Amino acid sequence: MSQYEVKRTGFSNVLLEIIVVGLFFVYMGFNVLPEHVPSENPVMVYFWALGTAACMSGVFWLALWMFLVVFRYQKVLKNQG
Repeated sequence: MSQYEVKRTGFSNVLLEIIVVGLFFVYMGFNVLPEHVPSENPVMVYFWALGTAACMSGVFWLALWMFLVVFRYQKVLKNQG
């Protein structure tokens, strides 16, 4: 079997991931999740919405990272074969 070329992620890729995950956090934390918090206190609504958005952003980043790793790996295989 041949060795696969190891490609490192560059600064621009990391910056793009941070921006995409940040936009997801802001969208979920301020637009989607506050409607689902059962409270009338705005401080508590945003406290729980942003906490949940932080957890969801971590899962979103993990899924994005796994997708990009598989995409890069398939790209390397396509170029070799």
